[in-house]
Amino acid sequence: MNIKDDFILSKINEGYLVGGSVRDFLLGKIFYDRDIAIKGAMAFAEKISKQFDGTLVVLDNENQIYRVVLPDKINYLDISEIVGDSIEEDLTRRDFTINSIAYDLKNNEFIDTTGGMEDLKNRTLRHFKDSNFEDDPLRILRAFRFLAVIGLNPSAELISAIKKYKQLLLTPSIERINYEIMKLFGGKYCSETLLLMDKFGILEEICPYVNEMKRVPPNTHHHLDLFHHVVETVRNIENLYAEASPEIIDHLDKVDFGGFSRINHLKFAGFLHDIGKFSTWTIEEDTGRHRFIKHDDVGSKMCVRYLKDLKFSKKQIEYISNMIKNHIYPSNVIIAPDLSDKVMMRYIRKMGENVIDNIILAKADRLSARGEDITENVIKANIDGLDTLLKFYLEKKDSLKPLPMLLDGLEVMNLLNIKASPKLGKILDALHEEQLSGNVNTKRQAEKFVIEYNLNNP
Repeated sequence: MNIKDDFILSKINEGYLVGGSVRDFLLGKIFYDRDIAIKGAMAFAEKISKQFDGTLVVLDNENQIYRVVLPDKINYLDISEIVGDSIEEDLTRRDFTINSIAYDLKNNEFIDTTGGMEDLKNRTLRHFKDSNFEDDPLRILRAFRFLAVIGLNPSAELISAIKKYKQLLLTPSIERINYEIMKLFGGKYCSETLLLMDKFGILEEICPYVNEMKRVPPNTHHHLDLFHHVVETVRNIENLYAEASPEIIDHLDKVDFGGFSRINHLKFAGFLHDIGKFSTWTIEEDTGRHRFIKHDDVGSKMCVRYLKDLKFSKKQIEYISNMIKNHIYPSNVIIAPDLSDKVMMRYIRKMGENVIDNIILAKADRLSARGEDITENVIKANIDGLDTLLKFYLEKKDSLKPLPMLLDGLEVMNLLNIKASPKLGKILDALHEEQLSGNVNTKRQAEKFVIEYNLNNP
């Protein structure tokens, strides 16, 4: 395939394609963003926006960086003024050699003065000069992002530079750090990159719970200490995703919140799913058993504070905290002595659109805990049960309808002659739980339940 086979680039015969789009083309990956460096960027951006009926957005007027968004809202071009006297000088100002390859759109040839193509071939991430990290310390995180996404190995010089400048890591804006974290967790090689980041002392800089997790040792249920358990959970999510059916992959690839796919968020949730264990950790005197009572609930609350500090959106925080709070839930469902369609349906109703994600997390968690008390039969029974639950959901999901609101708050207040209060909220929550269980399905049943609940809970 030729780079000019692209339906947009085939109509452009000036300027230089640079950066990630060239790198992704050489890696055989699909790209929707096209970075073009050119002299006279503003005039070119105006011309391109008219040519493709796109929307022109000024990203940085001072540095002459513009974006043209095409009508499909998926494909776009970022157009920037060439920095320096030539494209060759411009390329040497970039962060890594793999991002310093250009394609001459006029003469149809690659320009690689830095050895970036050879580095891609050898799976090596190499930077130009250490001062790049002083100019923009976010490049430290970007380095790990490329390791996670592309599966490269850092050069010896890059390793030295990271060690030298890692104390500057938190100086960029939180929003930029947030972006790099989410890109990193979307990488195919995320789990092994997390271990490398830990080796350099980077993880503890961006996640305050890493040191706490390291203090929780292996036990009869876990063959790994807690830190390595959560990294192993991320690895197993990666494996389950790679082996999943197209239907599940399509679901996990959806971008429903935060500008990143569900799988990115799920892997981050997998990394954070046990952050509540250290603060709930006790050891029974008589048995020596390690207990972490309500660590799921505690961890879900801890993550809200942490993610708010990282400027995550409300929907992102709701999703990740929901995954943490419910990561044990599906395994508890399948061991119910009276497991039935009704029991499984209640779980499905409660988890809503997050059923697949939650079951994948539960499976990854189970596969990552192989202490001496956990036999292969225990693991198989758990995974088989979770697969049964997942199969049930996939068979039923297209016929599911939202639960109707049988009674609203005002109707309950009038029925019981009470005022708005915390008690009203508890009554409505209890009514919702009965609907989830399938015990209340009509308005008359709802009225009867509310009256009885109020009598029994004065």
